[in-house]
Amino acid sequence: MAEKSKILIIGGTGYIGKFIVEASTIAGHPTFALVRESTSSDPVKAKLLDKFTNLGVTLLHGDIFKRESLVKAIKQVDVVISTISAEQLADQANIISAIKEAGNVKRFLPSEFGNDVDHVNAVGPAKFVFGIKAQIRRTIEAEGIPYTYVPSGFFSSYIISFLFPPGDTVSILGDGNVKAILNKEEDIGTYTIRAVDDPRTLNKTLLIKPLKNIITLNEIVALKEKKLGKSLLKMYVSEEQLLKEIEAAPMPYNVGLAINHSVFIKGDQTNFEIDPSKEVEASQLYPDVNYTGVVELL
Repeated sequence: MAEKSKILIIGGTGYIGKFIVEASTIAGHPTFALVRESTSSDPVKAKLLDKFTNLGVTLLHGDIFKRESLVKAIKQVDVVISTISAEQLADQANIISAIKEAGNVKRFLPSEFGNDVDHVNAVGPAKFVFGIKAQIRRTIEAEGIPYTYVPSGFFSSYIISFLFPPGDTVSILGDGNVKAILNKEEDIGTYTIRAVDDPRTLNKTLLIKPLKNIITLNEIVALKEKKLGKSLLKMYVSEEQLLKEIEAAPMPYNVGLAINHSVFIKGDQTNFEIDPSKEVEASQLYPDVNYTGVVELL
């Protein structure tokens, strides 16, 4: 059996990062996390770092703005996964440059984990964020770095809590009939790690689109009503209304609204066919993964 790749996760204490770190350890990969010196002073993140250590993760002190520490960390691994936040997406240029200098990385997974940015019709701040992600893709390709891109759809826990705040009212964007993708964070971690040593995902986009998780807002609300045993008051928000809200909302709330416009109005998670020359689908590649469907998520 081939030896499992050594994986470095940059941004491992972030929202999706911690799920990627845990999935890597569960899969038996020697797992490393790049940690800034200041992170351990944050009580919440310090507790998470203790969990990482108990899982067998090797903590490497470094920073994407400190090139020497970044190159040193990258030289110890085979695969680099970035899960840094939206605010730092453009700073992944530092990671790309360090990977080129290190010269040993056989796969790089940049911070994606959302919409496939090569298939979007976004407006405003979402268009800007997606544009940065697309530029990072083009830079990786131009530099000849082996890659896998992992758009994941929505983080299920995050979007469900957004859709169903306390109370009996739910907002439905558009007519509620546009399909979106909701994936459990642990499943996103599992699929991501399965891809790192898979030749079928090399220089491809790994789309996570399991059939049970492709669903409309109206279908989600109906499932929620069935679970609650009562009807919810549905407030339909037109595209015109939503665009006005995006324009008026402060950062970062306007980014979230613009992403919702991309997904629930434009259908950007589901309105394209998979191109097998450059894209593969996770649940088809790994049918043995027992992913969590939306019914179970609710």
